Amino acid sequence: MQVVTVNASKKYDVKIGTGFVGNLGEEIAPLMSGKKVMLVSDDKVFSLYGERAVSSLEKSGYIVSIFTFPNGEDSKNINNYTNLVEALFDAQLTRKDLVIALGGGVVTDLAGFAAATFQRGVGIVMVPTTLLAAVDASVGGKNGINLTKGKNQIGTFYQPLEVLCDIETLWTLPGEEYINGCSEIIKYAMIVNDGLFELIRDKEVIDQYEEIITRCITIKRDYVEADEFDVGKRMMLNFGHTIGHAVEACSGYKIPHGRAVAIGMSAITKAAVVNGYCTEDTRMQLDELLEQYELLDELPFKAEDLMECVKVDKKNSSGMLRIVIPKAIGICTIKEIYKEECFKWIVLGGAR
Repeated sequence: MQVVTVNASKKYDVKIGTGFVGNLGEEIAPLMSGKKVMLVSDDKVFSLYGERAVSSLEKSGYIVSIFTFPNGEDSKNINNYTNLVEALFDAQLTRKDLVIALGGGVVTDLAGFAAATFQRGVGIVMVPTTLLAAVDASVGGKNGINLTKGKNQIGTFYQPLEVLCDIETLWTLPGEEYINGCSEIIKYAMIVNDGLFELIRDKEVIDQYEEIITRCITIKRDYVEADEFDVGKRMMLNFGHTIGHAVEACSGYKIPHGRAVAIGMSAITKAAVVNGYCTEDTRMQLDELLEQYELLDELPFKAEDLMECVKVDKKNSSGMLRIVIPKAIGICTIKEIYKEECFKWIVLGGAR
């Protein structure tokens, strides 16, 4: 087992290992003084791991309530948020009790937002069951829900009490979910020059889960500790996300987050070459790695349509937009541009 400690507004451990789902009751015991737990999951994940998690919690003497919703990005909406906080109220959870998020990024985002806002904050433990959630969504305190016209437009910064990355849950991932997680790992490899790029190029992620997840969480920990509320340095973690979020929205969220981010990374790097920020060799190395993980796709939408989504991106500020631009493998920079200038970057990135 590996442990990464995050020292943010709340200090907590991220544990990477095996057996956490079947040992949840013992794991949460030091974190709470109450006896009530709300287990939040989606229908697919709950069918795989729900019974094991509930059994462990009940064996440890906890009163367990369950809230599930349909799998998929469409479920990260205000109706499910309202239903979840109503369920927390009906279960009579207090600040001494605990919410457990068992699932991928949609589950951790929705449950995290509900925990942050119910009674002005109840404790939450994240148990990510996808690679993307393990390396990204479950760590750092960002949570929220989507509006019909924009992703993650409502949310808070609220750190968990603990994160338990159970590698056993990753063996049941569908191929596309594995690929989605690899996209975020490639993002980390592009922004920090610590050998991660070569590590995942020379050996598949699936063959070194514990090492790779630990490396990614350590990188994210450093950014979160330096800039918890995402106003400066932490924005580096948005490499590929400005265009990626627009791709997601234009597809009606049919293109999953990881694949959309991969499209965004490739596009912004292509535009960076044309604008003289990085070399063609850097672009080729990135695209070759994306292709290795079946993530190399062209921008599938018109620049005009993508710009409509970029205009409502939550990273906009007073008509300006901060984009993350690669300079070399492991080295990126944040550039502030006018929103209208982003259109040129999208066109140079290959929008049709």
